[in-house]
Amino acid sequence: MTVSAESMLVWCRKLLGVEPRPPLTLDDYLATIPRLSALDDLPPGTPVLVRGDVDAKPGPSIGDGDIRLRSMVPTLEHGRQHGWKQIILGHIGRKPEGSLKAVAARLSELLKTPVPLGTDWLDEATLEVRPEVARQIADSPAGSVLVLENTRRYDIERVLWKAKPDELAKLAPRLATFTNSLAARIASHYVNEALSAGSLDTSTVIAPSGMRRAVLGSYVAGEFDGPMRRCLATELVVFSGLKIDKLDDLQAMIDRGSIRVVIAAGSLAMALKKAAAQRDGGDFCLGVAEDPAYADKPYYIPPERVAQARRMIEAGRQRGVEFVLPIDFVLANGSVAEKLGPGDQQFDVGPKTSDLLHTRIGKFIDDVRGRKPPAVVFYNGVFGMFEDPRFESGTRRFMAELKRLKDAGIEVYIGGGEGGTALEKYGQPDWVTHVFTAGGTVLNALGSEPVPYLVALRLAARLDTC
Repeated sequence: MTVSAESMLVWCRKLLGVEPRPPLTLDDYLATIPRLSALDDLPPGTPVLVRGDVDAKPGPSIGDGDIRLRSMVPTLEHGRQHGWKQIILGHIGRKPEGSLKAVAARLSELLKTPVPLGTDWLDEATLEVRPEVARQIADSPAGSVLVLENTRRYDIERVLWKAKPDELAKLAPRLATFTNSLAARIASHYVNEALSAGSLDTSTVIAPSGMRRAVLGSYVAGEFDGPMRRCLATELVVFSGLKIDKLDDLQAMIDRGSIRVVIAAGSLAMALKKAAAQRDGGDFCLGVAEDPAYADKPYYIPPERVAQARRMIEAGRQRGVEFVLPIDFVLANGSVAEKLGPGDQQFDVGPKTSDLLHTRIGKFIDDVRGRKPPAVVFYNGVFGMFEDPRFESGTRRFMAELKRLKDAGIEVYIGGGEGGTALEKYGQPDWVTHVFTAGGTVLNALGSEPVPYLVALRLAARLDTC
């Protein structure tokens, strides 16, 4: 099928929510998106475009830094067994100069077959896939696997990152040209096997528009159908981190109605701490985090976020939600304080807070012990700048609380990212039920906005007419 500029504009407007989207749940999206088996009727030798989870840094041996690549193996082996020619698209990091050379080499090891790397595969002037790449695919044997170099080295991959609604009409013809070339010269069937691909990359959210069929890979589908759906039933959520916009995701999770206890740290907790103090007739200084002189810093908390936190606390308390907030903090000089001055900045929770959390976790365990099905805990973020030994204590101590919860028969899920790194550093994999490989995607799925590639795959299923 050929995508016109007009239909691409409609696609982009729906994708970005410029045109109202139907109020769909995660289950609604998953119910309408085809899975890998929908392509099983493709004959051997059919090219299949795989959006791969290739943002990895493989170490010296298999099992080191390649968990995302290993997650792709069942889908790639499925394709090889059917004789498809699989062409993998994806990025590494955010910098255009990054290369997937090491990724192709590791996939070759994992699949026990040569996996060549196609380097200069796109003509940026015309936005056409180079004909020599099409010839390479045509000449490849059935069951072969090819990786195309870092998609983010091409500007077209990144044009939607900050696109304004009034810019879409200008971008649509370029996106249509690129997508049509992908379908004509690489493949017209598409598999998304990139759980972590939460950005508005063209290869992720636009490429499906030109495909005959676009499906979810086996790993991504399994993560959504199993662990992600279980997290919708979260009763205790542990939220932390530097990004204050996580308040939006926390609000959406609370609004779902299952959460009974919120444990917060980081910037999120600071906004809630000030909001709670103001609601109770007092105030709480956030130090440099509320100083407009630092408005360009990621840790800055604007007044409107405090107001949002206050509304969250008021609505949450009315529904019986308990907010457990830090009561002491580790400051930049390593000292511990229960209050912050105008020039202070917190880098970790203090020992009294860790003791408080230990007690509160114990109460939660007592409240839900023996429940069938088990209660669910979701953990996202870390408590401080844990990569610095001076500020690791809060995160390190809480890893043991996750084990305690799991040992009590409670399902414990870590939302990937730094939380997963902290578990690797201070604990063991079996201390929790499951660790996601994509923190941002999980927050989208559980939070305030739909996962962009699920929106795109639903559009590709032609359920929302373009």
